[in-house]
Amino acid sequence: MDGVLLYNPVRIIRPFIALFKDVFLRKNSLAFYYPTSPLAQRMWKLFHKSSIYIAPGINDIKELVQKNKIKAYIITARYSFLGPSLITWAKKNGFDVIFSQIYFNKDDEQPHLFKENKIKELNLDFFIEDNWDIVNHLSHSHKLGCRIFWIYNIFDRQITYPYKYPYLAKVMAHIKSMLINS
Repeated sequence: MDGVLLYNPVRIIRPFIALFKDVFLRKNSLAFYYPTSPLAQRMWKLFHKSSIYIAPGINDIKELVQKNKIKAYIITARYSFLGPSLITWAKKNGFDVIFSQIYFNKDDEQPHLFKENKIKELNLDFFIEDNWDIVNHLSHSHKLGCRIFWIYNIFDRQITYPYKYPYLAKVMAHIKSMLINS
């Protein structure tokens, strides 16, 4: 959700965190941090409040939903302790009307596995993601049969990927043209 439907300026540090993990912690595996202490969870809640700008392109989703061209879902890896504020925020901003369902990671699974399972469960045709590690994982999961669109950040722009876009409105323009030409 953050980085796709919402603009979060702090997400630009993702490549630096990945580099730190790979070089200094020697962890080259796909494992995401889960904040367990009350202080860490408060910090995460504060961090997620920095996602304040709704991304251009949301009106395209709304239009396609209203025309019954797509059924849209929010699938976010936000952990259980972030769920209540997410649902409140979504209702306040009318996202609960646009999207058929809002799924958050209430069982605190690893984010890439949570999203992979939801994509399979819902049998999605396409999915929009902003985290390169998750995109890479999902695009190599042969069981999905789903096109994964990636919204990259400025520091990841050198990575080659066929469905790579700078922001949601560009992804939605591509999806609209796919729907028109099908």
